[in-house]
Parts: sequence; structure tokens; C-alpha cells
Amino acid sequence: MGRCDEHNPRHTQVTAIALIDGNSFYCSCERVFDPKLERRPVIVLSNNDGCAVARTAEAKALGIGMGAPFFKIKDICRSGNVAVFSSNYALYGDISRRMNSVYQGFSPDIEIYSIDESFLDVEHLPLKDRTAWASDLRATTRQWTGIPCCVGIGPTKTLAKLANKAAKKLPSGVLDLSDEKVCAEVMATFPIGNVWGIGRASQEKLAHLGIEYAGQVAAMDPKLARQLMTVVGERIIHELNGRAVIALEAVAPQRKGCAVTRSFGQRVTSKIEMEQAVAGYATRLGEKLRRHGLATDHVTVFMHTSPFADDPQRSVSITVDIVVATNDSLQFIKAARRAVDGLWRDGFRYSKAGIIAQDLVPPAERQRALFDAIDYDKAAKVMAAMDEANRRWGRATVVPAATMGAKKKQQTFTTKFEMRSPRFTTRWAELPVCR
Repeated sequence: MGRCDEHNPRHTQVTAIALIDGNSFYCSCERVFDPKLERRPVIVLSNNDGCAVARTAEAKALGIGMGAPFFKIKDICRSGNVAVFSSNYALYGDISRRMNSVYQGFSPDIEIYSIDESFLDVEHLPLKDRTAWASDLRATTRQWTGIPCCVGIGPTKTLAKLANKAAKKLPSGVLDLSDEKVCAEVMATFPIGNVWGIGRASQEKLAHLGIEYAGQVAAMDPKLARQLMTVVGERIIHELNGRAVIALEAVAPQRKGCAVTRSFGQRVTSKIEMEQAVAGYATRLGEKLRRHGLATDHVTVFMHTSPFADDPQRSVSITVDIVVATNDSLQFIKAARRAVDGLWRDGFRYSKAGIIAQDLVPPAERQRALFDAIDYDKAAKVMAAMDEANRRWGRATVVPAATMGAKKKQQTFTTKFEMRSPRFTTRWAELPVCR
């Protein structure tokens, strides 16, 4: 799994926000290319085919819960004729991009909140036109991408999320909470567990006070909410009452951290194999930072065993400093190998490892050491040449020599996707065939 954390966004303050999201998004992506899956139970599994992370309504009706371990639901899947897929992130990411391209024709400002959710500024629309606009957005997205969606509208992000949740139970798939009376009616029966920002711990605290519904939360004293749920709780009160305190982040913010982590397809038990695996992750980290124009002067490497296995347990990490902030994969590989050398202990079956970069800065801001012998200009040219070759001919066409062993043992080091569908939209060799 790779990720980039974000901060310091430029905010857009608006008073009318829509949230659109794909229904059972991963499953819907699978249905786009196989119409026979319509009305059939479908689930998508997490990395290494571990547990259910997406379920259609038909699968939920069979009692398959979110996060249910696959080995526990195999019998249900078999008897219920459930279509089971491994995660196909290349496909889901590409369809997400296409969906947001559709949204750009409907709103001047968009915040991509997650792979299947986006906030849209609808302040430019007259109140009477918003429901029709949302229906048109929903229909166009379905027609152009094949993904069914729901749209919620409200004066704040929290109310837009609440409206979206409630819209999923409506035949129209659209709900506008701009009207205070309608909003109050919906919140009166809306469970607090479905309110954005209220987790299980906060839900239990509120339950002790007899608070079960969003309308009751909205009526709370903000100071009490802060005592029970920190500043997040106070923000929720304001948002539920139509006072926007969470702005629309319409401009992509600068990243403050990046990570490349993987669950191994097979347990790693030798130091050499771990070095090769982490070297591959370090290479990928460099690629990600160069793409975003960022650098770091330290990386953290971690490795751990599976907490679910009946094996000796170990979970360790170490941070390695780099003399000058860089995005050079070769420098990351050196740091990663030093980390593995310091962390490794024989006798354990490691299930996951990764490398994390934090405190990112643009390369122009890095401070060079006085006696540093590295030719950074030359190193940058080498990385640029490697990136161009991989862009033109495919990822991992050119890689550092330290990762070659990892390429040969790719089945061990990479996540299992034994039931993955073809990457229909991003691989020429996997394009669907018309017959």
C-alpha cells in the first residue's frame, strides 16, 4: 500500500456543498465490465485477499460484514453464489479519475476526498435548481463511467455527508438538506454512528447521555461536546447547525509524508530477502517523491510479523538520517539497508514491511553539507533517466541493481491478488475483447 499524507491546503469557504460518492465503489467497478454481475452478490477483498472491504447490497443481505475475514465467509460465498474479487487498484483508480473528470463539468471547485468521494462547490446554483442539478450529475456519471452514485447537498461538509448517507435509502439517490426544516426532520432519526467524525468511542460516551440521533447532537452545548469529543466534537456541533468550520480544499495541498508498505505474499524469513524487498520499496518511494517534487532527510523503516499467526511476534522500526534532503532512490536504498541491518533478528516470520518519509520539503529547500561528496546534479539526471524509461516502457523496466533479487522473488514480496479482474483501462494486454 502506498500513501501520501497532506497538510497546509488552500481553503475555499462556501455555503453550499455537495458530496457525491460511488455506491459500493469497488464492486461497481467490477460490474462495469461484467454485466452478468448485476443483481448478483459481489465482494472485493483487501490486500492478500484477507477480508471483505467492499460489498454490494446483495452480499450484505447474506450477512457478510465489512472487514469479515475471507476464510470465515468462504462457505457463505460458495452457497450464496457470491462473486469474489481481489482488489484491482489500477482499475479503481482510473475509474475514479474518470468520475472526477465528469464532475469538473458541473462545479467550479472540487475536493477529491477519497477514491470514491468528492466534495463539490454548488454555491453558484439557485436553491431551487440543486436537486435537478444533482440528478443530472448522477445520471451523467452513470452514463459516462457506469458507476451508480448518490449525491447529498448541505450548507456544510458534515451535512453534505449526512445527506449523502440518507440519500442511499431514497430511490432518487439525491437529498438536499439546504432547507432547515427538512434537515431537522432527517437528523431527528439519523443515527449518531453514521455522523461524519463520530467514532465508536464518542458514540459510547454520547449513548451514556441518552444521545442516539444527529438532531440530539446538534442541540448539544459545544463546550460539552468539546469535553466529550475534543475539538472535533465542537466542530461537529457547528457543522450540524449549518455553520461551516471545515472548508472545501479545492486545491491539492502539499504532502507532508509518503509511505510505501506491503504485506508479503509469503512470509519472509531471511535477512537477504528482507533487504531486497525493502530496497524495492525504497525505489518506489523515490519515484513518488520525485513525481511530487519533494525530498526528505530521513526515512523510517519498519517490519513486523502477523498478529493473527501462531508464531513468535515482533514489530520494530528505526529512523535513519540522510545527510541532505533527497528524493534519490539510491540514497533511500542505502538508508533502508542500514535500517534492516539494525532491525533484523533471525527466528521470525515477517508478514509486512515498509518505508516512510516525513517532513517533506521541495528539493530547492534542502541544505547541503559542506563536505558532502555526492554529485547531486549527476544523481538527479540518473533518476530522471530511470523515470523516463519506466514511464515509456512500463514500471520496473529500469531498476537499481539492489532490487533485482526482489524482482526475481516478486511472488514472495508482493501482495497476493489471486482473484483480481483484468486491469481493463490501464493495460493494453488486458483490454476487454468484443466478440
